[in-house]
Amino acid sequence: MIESGRPRLRRHSRWGFVRLSPVILTVVIASLAYATPPEMAFSRLLPAAPALAAAMWPVLPTVLLGTVCLFLMIGLSIVFPGLGTWWTAAGIIAVTVAAAYGSHVRLQRERTLFQVRLVADAAQQVVLSPMPRRYGRVEIESLYLAAEAEARIGGDFYEVADTRYGVRLLIGDVRGKGLPAVGAAAAIVNSFREAAYGEADLISVARRLDASSTRYNAAFPPEGSMERFATALLVEIPHEGRRVEILNCGHPPPLLLNRGELRALEPTTPSPLLNLAELIGDHYTVDTFDFGPGDLLFLYTDGIAEARARDGEFFPLAAWMRRQPPTQPHELLAALHHELLAYSRGRLDDDIAALAVRLREPSE
Repeated sequence: MIESGRPRLRRHSRWGFVRLSPVILTVVIASLAYATPPEMAFSRLLPAAPALAAAMWPVLPTVLLGTVCLFLMIGLSIVFPGLGTWWTAAGIIAVTVAAAYGSHVRLQRERTLFQVRLVADAAQQVVLSPMPRRYGRVEIESLYLAAEAEARIGGDFYEVADTRYGVRLLIGDVRGKGLPAVGAAAAIVNSFREAAYGEADLISVARRLDASSTRYNAAFPPEGSMERFATALLVEIPHEGRRVEILNCGHPPPLLLNRGELRALEPTTPSPLLNLAELIGDHYTVDTFDFGPGDLLFLYTDGIAEARARDGEFFPLAAWMRRQPPTQPHELLAALHHELLAYSRGRLDDDIAALAVRLREPSE
């Protein structure tokens, strides 16, 4: 999403003011100490300035500010004898030393967090690789929002493959959030990237995904007694369009928007979740639905439908979709992104992934 220049400049100016706050605090305290009677002893607040600087400044500027405060205290003691200079000066020195150490520790942690974010970004590129927006007449746009902002990625996943059988799509959700779910999601996505091109039908693809999920969970079992499983939705759109095949492994049903009419594409018989086929059987069902030019197919994870407002109400996805005018996939997802953040006040309880798929008119 594109940000306008004006809000960005406003944020930079606000951050610049915050960065200067230790200097402003020093000037305010020194001015009050000079302009008020010595009995009020505002000079005793000077150690607060280097303490504040430690939260946002490097070590050397923090020490320099503490030194300035020390000299200010000495100067005030010359103008106003009897201020208790030595006690306040000792406090400034002690706080400055502690602030310098705190600044050093903070910078080390910030470097570590930066490295973690680089690793998370690399993992995101593996699990959620960039995709072309068009596969022949099929136009696709994606959306991903992680509930854990520092992780950048969670247990939701999607992938698209343009195969000889048609355009095949995968979207799913591993139980759990954040980095612990990334490995399980990567195993499923990597399996799909191979199976989508080699298997002739969606049932065979689903069995490959289930086998990969089972192997991964056996090699890296989840902590605790709960099983790790994943919901998944497999979709196949022939290159000529006109229909769509869907295999639903316990995932929220996709929505089909056709000339203002919204329809949930429910499965006739639910298929087993990934990693549960050995327990309940690998009986998969593929359903076929009409999918014509101009139709928009919306695939999503349950984090969208379960996004909550402050009063606890779930996001009314179906009602919101019905109100949307005919639009392009990227415009729909941009509007949805904005609406979800506004509805939840920017606090998502779960990861969110979505794919908007539209079959273009032959003339487009």
